[in-house]
Amino acid sequence: MTKKNKTPFGIFIKALELYFSNFIQFFKYMSFPVLGQVLGLAVIFIPTLFYSKKLPELVEHYKIFNDFTMLVLISVLVALPGMIIILKAFWEYLVAYGAINSMLDNMLKSGKVYDFKAHTELIKRRTPSFVILWLILGLFGLIASFPLFWIPAGVIGIYIVLVFQVFTYEPDLSPVGCIKKSVNLIKGHFPSTFLVIGLSGLIFWVLVPQIFNCLFENIGLSKIFSNAVLPLIESLPLTDLNSLLLQYGIPELKNEDMALLGVSSIISQILIQYTLPFRSLLCGLWYKELNDSTPESNPVKKKSSKKRPSEKLMEETHKRYSGTKRLDKNILKRAMEKDDEE
Repeated sequence: MTKKNKTPFGIFIKALELYFSNFIQFFKYMSFPVLGQVLGLAVIFIPTLFYSKKLPELVEHYKIFNDFTMLVLISVLVALPGMIIILKAFWEYLVAYGAINSMLDNMLKSGKVYDFKAHTELIKRRTPSFVILWLILGLFGLIASFPLFWIPAGVIGIYIVLVFQVFTYEPDLSPVGCIKKSVNLIKGHFPSTFLVIGLSGLIFWVLVPQIFNCLFENIGLSKIFSNAVLPLIESLPLTDLNSLLLQYGIPELKNEDMALLGVSSIISQILIQYTLPFRSLLCGLWYKELNDSTPESNPVKKKSSKKRPSEKLMEETHKRYSGTKRLDKNILKRAMEKDDEE
């Protein structure tokens, strides 16, 4: 029987243990979803910068560049490879929100993570529902971006923090049902949930990025990276931006400062995205703690011969992929295996 850490701090320590004991595997798993987005940006901006510098010469020598429609089409074609890389990497990053939750049960048993492809397939085969859930959360994020809604959005954000755990472990629920279930789980546990999420955010959203940025600045890497992106910054129309800032009494932004700010922001974002597995494991453990404390989840009070939705999903997935060479027939079974011991 798996020993549970019922206090928020105990669950936080357990998540750290699981994350760092499988750090290399998670680092490899998250590399394309994270670095692929950076690579896509480079593939967009480097050719675009070169194209923009050569454009006056091209317009002068080639008639095709004098046609506005063709000019737009060529510009899109220049940026298209980078956009494809970004979209692919970003989609894999979104899928990881669910796939890592699927890995948690096996990790609690063996302490190790494996079968990444199987866990990923279990989320991707529910793509329509997953996309709808993300669209709902995206709309919420758009509304939350307005300063007037920051405080209420922050409160609501805590209540819906377990939506991806509900989505993964309760595949019979609709996207709206996942949100409702998350809200019901957090009810009565808001302070402890806020403590768990706040501690995670403080360490992995604030402290860790600040430490790495200070380290990169002290050893000179930030300066090297900022010099590399400086040509791109110099091509941006910062004159109009500075004029607008001066109207509000904000000092003028220098190209060097903008480049350094962009580099530090990218470093912070990379670190935040790389630590997604920890946040998913933490929320997964917290979901299990709260869900197991509800009467309807108590196996003593609720005994039934019916298979759970997750078991049905595992069997359906097994039937779908059992004839392929991509997945071993036992992989998906292991990926969705549940621990019935309490």
